[in-house]
Amino acid sequence: MKKPLRTPKSPVASPDALPPEVRPGQSVELLKQLHILTRDGKLNQDSRRKLKQVYHLFQFIEKLLLELPASDTGPTLADHGAGKSYLGFIIYDLFFKALGHGSIYGIETRSELVESSRALAERLGFERMRFLNVSVAESTQSDALPAQIDVVTALHACDTATDDAIAFGLQKKARFMVLVPCCQAELARALNQNKALNLQRTPLAELWRHPLHTREVGSQLTNVLRCLYLESQGYSVTVTELVGWEHSMKNELILAKYTGQKKRASGERLLALLKEFGVEDLMGGRYPLVVGAAEG
Repeated sequence: MKKPLRTPKSPVASPDALPPEVRPGQSVELLKQLHILTRDGKLNQDSRRKLKQVYHLFQFIEKLLLELPASDTGPTLADHGAGKSYLGFIIYDLFFKALGHGSIYGIETRSELVESSRALAERLGFERMRFLNVSVAESTQSDALPAQIDVVTALHACDTATDDAIAFGLQKKARFMVLVPCCQAELARALNQNKALNLQRTPLAELWRHPLHTREVGSQLTNVLRCLYLESQGYSVTVTELVGWEHSMKNELILAKYTGQKKRASGERLLALLKEFGVEDLMGGRYPLVVGAAEG
């Protein structure tokens, strides 16, 4: 029986006087290149807040990586909406670097960020980091990615990019998905389009009659539907806070672990919610595996 991965041992940290947030063995050069540390090795308040979020998320991801069975090729992780790849670089530096195998793939649409990340990875010798200049949706068809990905992450992937990350994870048979949704606007727009009709149909429409409530209800409902979709496809789901609300208002963390036990009831409830909120025609395409099964 394969043994789980062990936490890799990191080299000794730089002897320079550094803030306590810098961990033993961590690349000081990386933190400076990411503008988390200043040239003289200091942290400002904004960088401290950003680093706290990334560290906290890393703690969740590290536990998942350690649950993976050992293999010759090592774990694979795809980071969607990578931006400047803060998360990917930190995970590689603190885990993959000393592990000696395994790969991280950063998915980002802005070509200038992809190029700068590639250059930084080459400069630091992070040879098992790959960066793709494609959208989350396009990444499912990319030959540059392996057929199976162990861990899928999406940190503050805006609007429907989180749904695309889920679709990617399902296609790649991901063992784990780690999602921090952001700017869930699609469902709010759908609620707005049918607002007058729904106000006549059900008193529940009062929950999103005012524009501010429309946005909040749309955001909440979007994440509920995502959780139900994941459960319907064989994942156990945990929803928690990423960090304290004083650090970020986009704070919901969805952790999904593949168990293979598909919950039919979750799919049924997802469809019932789409109908109850009057958005089944607009949102059904987001959950093709549930809608297709119901129609079949």
